Amino acid sequence: MFSETMLRPVQVFFNQIRTKVYRSTPKVWKENDGVKYGLVTYFPRHKNEVDPPITPTKLLLVERVEKVKGNPYWHKKILAQMHLDVENRKKQTTVVKNTPEICAMLWQIKHLIKVTPIQLPENLPDNEDSVSTYLHENGKLMVFPKIDEKRYKATEDFINNPKKLDKETIKEQLRREWLER
Repeated sequence: MFSETMLRPVQVFFNQIRTKVYRSTPKVWKENDGVKYGLVTYFPRHKNEVDPPITPTKLLLVERVEKVKGNPYWHKKILAQMHLDVENRKKQTTVVKNTPEICAMLWQIKHLIKVTPIQLPENLPDNEDSVSTYLHENGKLMVFPKIDEKRYKATEDFINNPKKLDKETIKEQLRREWLER
């Protein structure tokens, strides 16, 4: 039915496609080409390429930015494990450890979250009772010395003092005098 001359152009066409596919496949990496970082092997683009010195952070700040509704059950399960599943809150954040297991879970829900590495200060204090901390939304952890109880009480007394002369107090006293006339 089909002659050999009719099938020849089709065979040539498929051979050209096959050779283009084979030529475009990436180079097969050998085990000794990569740089070993613990359990991870990194294959640089060029042989002389050197990575910048990066020390990974120990903690990550994870913020949910997309809705839970409409996602598959396995995404909802991961969000529930990280306590990011409450639908009625606008912004939900949590702090997690930077481990390979957690990073694998975060990778699965990367379209729903925003991950920020937490930058710890150089010198962390030893005594937990004498400091207060604040975690900024950009991931910077700030450590402040705790306010002395006497200072705190003095500030409260100043704010609640009826004899202090600030704008609101003066307005209130003048209004009372005006109404009593």
